[in-house]
Amino acid sequence: TLARLASSFEPGQLVYVPGSAGEPSALLDAWRADPGRTAGLHLLNSFVPGINPWDMTGLDPTAIATGLFMQPGLRAAQAAGRFRHLPLSYAGFVRHVAERVAPDVCIVHVAVPQDGLCSLGPAVEFTPLVQARSRRTVALVNPMLPAMPGAAALPCDLFDAAVEVAFPPRGYVVGAASATATAIAGHIAALIGDGCTIQVGLGKVPDALFGLLHDRRGLRLHSGMLADSALELWMSGAIDPRSVPTSCVWVGSPALYQRLHGLSGPVVTGCDVTHDLQALAALPRFRAVNSALAVDLWGQANLETADGQAVSGAGGAPDFARGARVSQGGLSIVALPASHGRPAQSRIVPRLDDGI
Repeated sequence: TLARLASSFEPGQLVYVPGSAGEPSALLDAWRADPGRTAGLHLLNSFVPGINPWDMTGLDPTAIATGLFMQPGLRAAQAAGRFRHLPLSYAGFVRHVAERVAPDVCIVHVAVPQDGLCSLGPAVEFTPLVQARSRRTVALVNPMLPAMPGAAALPCDLFDAAVEVAFPPRGYVVGAASATATAIAGHIAALIGDGCTIQVGLGKVPDALFGLLHDRRGLRLHSGMLADSALELWMSGAIDPRSVPTSCVWVGSPALYQRLHGLSGPVVTGCDVTHDLQALAALPRFRAVNSALAVDLWGQANLETADGQAVSGAGGAPDFARGARVSQGGLSIVALPASHGRPAQSRIVPRLDDGI
């Protein structure tokens, strides 16, 4: 049962909890319902702002956590020494896992098994890497998680414990594009011709950009996260039929997850593949499109801090930017509004501040 599973962890254990669409929300809810179940636990997670909102107020006061992204709700926990922010890119975390991480327990969120294999569905990220280094593997088998033929899968006999529980995977709603986002997308679209390989982040600009590329041909998709608009671009015929969209995560609307279930084509694999510099350098005409909170006249980009406070993390942007710079014909694009706030403050600054 879920209650028994939630109570099966012991103080002092290092427990890996996946993020994005792989978040085991039902387990987190069970922990919040009885915080004592998390007494003394150290939770290592890959939660992403905007997809996996969380704070630590619902956990036992003795629980601590480590993550790749800072979020406003974690400031008090960080000040109290209960949250550690790892300032690593996704490729950096891959190396960190290989060199330093050996969890007592790895939580995995999987689809219903087929022929002895459980698909990780729309969220692979770091899970296979961490699972291979963990002493114990605990599975949440979710009938609502889409099983994708092109996604990494785990044999059922790897699981030391499992519970079947239905809950909606974490989603992402981009909302309607603003006039600013549409204008920025138009600037970027002019830099993407037929035959380019594209990586984008999440947000209104990438969503608007993909809507402008349906008339292109021979495009390829290689990204960290892909959303509803990426599937629409693929279905439009703009993608090279000899290639398939490759990412470590799909995240989006409930309708997206319904369409992904059983869909052949998209490859969902680990960050050791999607963010590998050598693999990125080999992509033809690679266009990496990412955002920032500010850029300076040296060309440096701030993705992590605002008003002296850490608010996010680097994610995969540095990895893709490096890959695009060394790709034959590649281009790294940093896209952001020129100003923010009222009164307007420039996001283009002489030099980055905030102690960077």
